[in-house]
Amino acid sequence: MPISGWTSENNELSAWFAVYTRHQHEKSVAQFLAHKDVEVFLPLYNSTRRWKDRIKQISLPLFPNYVFVFAPMESRATIVTTPGVYDFVRQGGQPAPIPSEEVSAIRSVVEKGVSVEPHPFLKYGDWVRLKSGPLEGMEGILVRKKNFCRLVISVALLERSVAVEADAADVERVVGKKLGVQPIPSAPTVPFGYSWC
Repeated sequence: MPISGWTSENNELSAWFAVYTRHQHEKSVAQFLAHKDVEVFLPLYNSTRRWKDRIKQISLPLFPNYVFVFAPMESRATIVTTPGVYDFVRQGGQPAPIPSEEVSAIRSVVEKGVSVEPHPFLKYGDWVRLKSGPLEGMEGILVRKKNFCRLVISVALLERSVAVEADAADVERVVGKKLGVQPIPSAPTVPFGYSWC
């Protein structure tokens, strides 16, 4: 389940950004920012951890060391002075906005309660579209590994991805669309990607 904080009104000049946090400080950073009336999104997933004497389910960040914020220009100083925050993820020395469709896709997956976990970032492949199920309409790259398939949702700027289990029989090919990440000097215009494994 994600941790979110919402502002009373969205500023038209606001955009989604990622802030880099101290190790294992994502939840506290999200709570501090929410108390400062900053719109924050921290996607979490459940993981089973085993110790010698017990087994426990814990919630972990899908993107370790990162928290997403929806922020106007004037609130950025407030964000970087939050305990546990190092800085915004930057490109060309400036905070780099993240396409809203990337954040929306991750939020949609987390809120639907499907099985999700971190996944290595994937950059290339053929695109497919889900024809049915709770994620109907989402597009991605079909990669088969053994008998399992997962929809991998990526945030290109962070070079991080998350994987969602899905049925490969429910996909159709999307003609003429490929995911490719090339270095772009000024703006983070790399397309948002999905893939399957």
